[in-house]
Amino acid sequence: MTRTTKEPAKMGAKKVSRILTARSTHHGVERSLRVSRDLSASDDELQVGTLVRDLGQMIESARRQVAVAANVTLTTLYWELGRRVLIEVLEGRRAEYGAQIVAAVGRQLEARHGRGFGEKNLRRMVQFVEVFPSAEIVAALLRQLGWTHFTLLIPIKDPLKRDFYAEMCRIERWSTRELRRKIDGMLYERTALSKKPEELIRKELAALRERDQLTPALVFRDPYMLDFLELADTYSEKDLESAILREIEHFLLELGAGFSFVERQKRIILDGDDYYVDLLFFHRRMRRLIAIELKIGDFKPADSGQMELYLRWLDRHDRQRGEAPPLGIILCAGKKRETVEYLDLDTRGIHVAEYLTDLPPRKVLEERLHRAIQAARTRLVVGSVEGGAVPAPKSPAGSRRTRRRKAR
Repeated sequence: MTRTTKEPAKMGAKKVSRILTARSTHHGVERSLRVSRDLSASDDELQVGTLVRDLGQMIESARRQVAVAANVTLTTLYWELGRRVLIEVLEGRRAEYGAQIVAAVGRQLEARHGRGFGEKNLRRMVQFVEVFPSAEIVAALLRQLGWTHFTLLIPIKDPLKRDFYAEMCRIERWSTRELRRKIDGMLYERTALSKKPEELIRKELAALRERDQLTPALVFRDPYMLDFLELADTYSEKDLESAILREIEHFLLELGAGFSFVERQKRIILDGDDYYVDLLFFHRRMRRLIAIELKIGDFKPADSGQMELYLRWLDRHDRQRGEAPPLGIILCAGKKRETVEYLDLDTRGIHVAEYLTDLPPRKVLEERLHRAIQAARTRLVVGSVEGGAVPAPKSPAGSRRTRRRKAR
C-alpha cells in the first residue's frame, strides 16, 4: 500500500518537472524570438534613420547649389539690366528726360514681372553698374557675395573703402549680417591700411583681389573694441588678460578671421631670466605667429623693445618651416601718435593699437578715426617729401600697473 502510493507520487514529480522544463524552454524560445524581432526592428530603424539623414544632406546640398546658382544668375541679370539702362537711357541725356524714361520703363516692368523690377530697383541696378563697372570683378565677387551683399556696398561713397569691404567679404566669406556689422563697426577706418596714402591702398587691394594676398595692414586694427569684457572701474593687466580669455570667442571675432589662440603667458628664458608673452596667436592666412602684449597705461617706447625681444626669440625657437616671421601687437590704453611714428615700428613687425573698453557715441568715434586717418596720411606725405633721419626716442620713466576706467 505504501509502495503503490509512493510510485504515483514519484511519477507525478517527474511529470511536473518535465512540464516545467518544457514551459521554461518555450518561454526562453519566445523571449529569444522577441529579442530577435526587437533587434531586427532596431536595425531597420537605424537603417531608416541613416538613410533619411544621408538623403536629407543630399537635398540640402542641392538646395544650396540651386540658391547659389539662382543668386549668381539674378545678380548678373541686375548688373546687365543696369548697364543697358545706363548706356541707352542715362548717358548723354538730360537728367530730367532720363529720369522720365527710367520711371516709365520701371512701371511697365513692374506690371509685367513684379515689384523687383520697378523704378526704385532699376535705379539701384544702375548704381550697381556705376560703382562696379567691371564685369570681371563682379564675376569674381559673385563666388561669395550675393545681391544683398551688394546692396550694402553700393551706398558706400569712398571707392577704396567699398573695395576693401568687397574683397575682405569675398576672402573671409562674411554673411550679410557680418558685413553689416563690420561696416557699422567702422572696420575700414580702424585698419592700418586706411592710414596709408591712397596709391598704396590701391596696390594692396589689387594684390588682395588678384593674388588673395593678405597683409598685416589689412588685418591689424586701431582701436580694438573690447567693450564686451565688462571690466570693473579699476583693473590690472592680469584682470584684462583674464577677461580676454574668459571672452576669447568675442576677442577672436574682434581680431578678425584667421586668428587661432595658441598660448597665454608664453615662457621665454634668456640668460637665466624668465619673460612671459601675454597672449600668443597664429594667423592661418598670413602663416605667422602673432604675439600680443597688454598695457593698461599709455604706450612707452620701452614697450617696443620688449616686444622686439619676444619676436626675435619666437623667430628663432618657435617659428616652423614655411611660416613667415612673427609679428607683434602692443595693445595699450592710449598712445602718442608722433612717438609711435618716430619709432618706425612697422618695419620691425610691431603694431601699436589702442583698445576701448567703453565705446563713445558713433559720431564721436567717427570724427576721431577720420582725424587719425587724415593726420597719418599727412605725416606720410610730409615725411616722403622731407626725407632725412629720424631722431632716437627718449627712454620712458616707467609704466603704471593699474588703470582706472573713466566713469560711464
